[in-house]
Amino acid sequence: MFKNSEQGTKETSWQVTLWTMAAVQFIMSIAFSSSNPFMALYVEQLGVHNVHHVEMLTGIIQGMTPLMAALMSPLWGSLSDKSGRKMMVMRSTIAIAIFTGVLGFAQNTWQLMLIRALQGSFSGFSAASIALVATVVPQNRLGYALGWTQTAGMIGTLVGPLLGGVAADYFHNYRMVFFLTTVFAFSAFLITLLCVKERHKPSTTAQKKPSLIGQFKAIKQLKTVQSMFIVLFLTQFTVMSVQPVLTVFMKQLAGNVGYLNTVAGFAFAVTGLADLIASPFLGKRSDVLGYRRVLTICMTGAGLFYLPQAFTPNIWVFVAARFGLGMFIGGILPTANALIGRMTPSNQRGQIYGFTSSAQFLGSFAGPFLGGLGSAALGIRTMLGIAGALYICNMLWVRFKVSEPTDDVPDNMA
Repeated sequence: MFKNSEQGTKETSWQVTLWTMAAVQFIMSIAFSSSNPFMALYVEQLGVHNVHHVEMLTGIIQGMTPLMAALMSPLWGSLSDKSGRKMMVMRSTIAIAIFTGVLGFAQNTWQLMLIRALQGSFSGFSAASIALVATVVPQNRLGYALGWTQTAGMIGTLVGPLLGGVAADYFHNYRMVFFLTTVFAFSAFLITLLCVKERHKPSTTAQKKPSLIGQFKAIKQLKTVQSMFIVLFLTQFTVMSVQPVLTVFMKQLAGNVGYLNTVAGFAFAVTGLADLIASPFLGKRSDVLGYRRVLTICMTGAGLFYLPQAFTPNIWVFVAARFGLGMFIGGILPTANALIGRMTPSNQRGQIYGFTSSAQFLGSFAGPFLGGLGSAALGIRTMLGIAGALYICNMLWVRFKVSEPTDDVPDNMA
């Protein structure tokens, strides 16, 4: 009787943590994505008027946050194993709230770039939140849990661009959107502070404060995880390579309409809507069908849905293709992170997810940077075709280099 009661309490505990972090993911995704529809237009407002320069600078500015986050994520990930994942989530949310508000005071593109770099330096939210969820949920529910966390994030990605676009059109002031976003990010800090309970015991490895070289050696010993770095890098690189310049492309498709920001927000939002529909199903099915198989299906579908975007004759075909894309990309990150969780001892997950987050952030940096340059040189349609080809390459990497985890779980993977 007491055993059943204790089991029920434990079951409730991980579920409370899961749904609380899902809510935080939702809010932080709004904070991250609300400026996506108008960042290129904000760059224009700050004094850049040449279209090619706008595309290039937007790519660089969008890439500064993930570049700095990639450099700092291993540090924050290692600290999360020592001081607790909840503490890292709180640190990251308050830092993002502050620097997002400061973005609204930028007077030129150089200031915008610097603030985005500082925002990335104090990030690390993703690695800490994933490690927190992956540590408390049962091993056979990782795909399910991370699928719902991803879904919550994608709902935020759905709401964020739409909210940002509507707010920009309503206030006729891009700066106001950044100030409103600060309020959302600060609420995520309060929710984490008040609702998440973490019984953290620092691991022996964390207490010794290993050097960066020592951390790389620890990663090297986990050979099964290494192949996933390429998967995560290519996934983020491909998505982000075209995202910063999509608003410019949609402006070409839709013409100079008075509600351009709203149309752009809607086009971003439909991808999140499709992800919302698909992610819980794909995450749950990955625990049954196998992570490798689900990754293969998702990457193939995503690659194929980039083709109609490259050849779209109007804005509505483009929006429909973005919806189809969202049906498949929604399953990639939760499945990949669940696979990594099954491969990694629980007392090293903060560290491992710190490094895998670095791979994602590097993709998020290189994607906008090279995508902006590529769009300026080759055209946006060509870059959309290249993005589809990269997803097919990623699928082939998974087929030949990624192995399915065994059912054996190490003793320290509670």
